Amino acid sequence: MKLGFIGCGNMASAMMKGIIENNIVNKEEIIGADLSEAMITKAEKDLGINVTSDNKEVAKQSEILVLSVKPQFYETVIAEIKDVVSASQIIITIAPGKTLDWLDKQFGKKVKIVRTMPNTPALVGEGITGACYNANVTADELEKVVTILKGFGKCEVIPEHLMDVVVSVSGSSPAYVFMFIEAMADAAVADGMPRAQAYEFAAQAVIGSAKMVLETGKHPGELKDMVCSPGGTTIEAVRVLEEKGMRSAVFEAMKACTRKARGL
Repeated sequence: MKLGFIGCGNMASAMMKGIIENNIVNKEEIIGADLSEAMITKAEKDLGINVTSDNKEVAKQSEILVLSVKPQFYETVIAEIKDVVSASQIIITIAPGKTLDWLDKQFGKKVKIVRTMPNTPALVGEGITGACYNANVTADELEKVVTILKGFGKCEVIPEHLMDVVVSVSGSSPAYVFMFIEAMADAAVADGMPRAQAYEFAAQAVIGSAKMVLETGKHPGELKDMVCSPGGTTIEAVRVLEEKGMRSAVFEAMKACTRKARGL
């Protein structure tokens, strides 16, 4: 299978790294293009893939083509490659806000499209990707795409109306988590813990807590209650977080993120 990437930035590199390391597609069967010579050189050196500066060449050679450029460049890139894209190819997109209908209109012909939203934990093989697809994609083709997307984490096929929600709950949410880890570490440093050690304690607490949610199947509220002893330290911290509006702040931030995604 020939897999192509137009755009070789951080997300594309994370995706390719996982796909190669999990033996889903051989590096010799991957070709990437980018406007930046530095990005092309880095992808070739770090990943061992074939590279070019010609987007059309990637489009011509690929059975599955990933458009891994920023949303504002989609219209230009599609206009450049649409004449060489065939009805047998599968196009994977990773741009928030670019709907299947919008993508269909840009290509102006029958094209197989899978719209996705991965996230940056793909860099460490722990990403999660939401995916939806148009009517031209067969069940077997969708399965092939999902296998590729699972190369760098988990993948869930969802209805398109939830794709903007995926942006806020997983696509953008690593930033919220990083802010939380940083805030916890800063507080630990303020109380005397060395900086590096504070980051390790805070980050490991987040990893462990997330695994408890995923592996126990218990409601997050139940797991929270398990830590909160009557009159203890944890419930006092929770009281302050509630007083300061932590839940509301997260809720409103995610609503704003979803609105922004819908407007792109």
